Amino acid sequence: MRVGRERFVVHLPLVTTDLAAALRLARVVARWAGLLPAADPGETTVSAEDDQGVRHRVFCDLRLPGGRRCLLRADHDGPCARRSTR
Repeated sequence: MRVGRERFVVHLPLVTTDLAAALRLARVVARWAGLLPAADPGETTVSAEDDQGVRHRVFCDLRLPGGRRCLLRADHDGPCARRSTR
């Protein structure tokens, strides 16, 4: 039994024709939604429409000091960060 207030998750289907395009689109939408206080872009995943149980992480899932998440791509090289270095 869960103690405390209920929480709800919003699922927003966006459709692309391949995984690479879906990951790019998910990064853009998640970073934009990150401006909203209720959003947690670090938890963004992508799945095939007919196999939604298999999810691909969009961002690294590690937490940085202070509790915020790394916003680099999943499986990135180098240290975690809140934004990519170009």
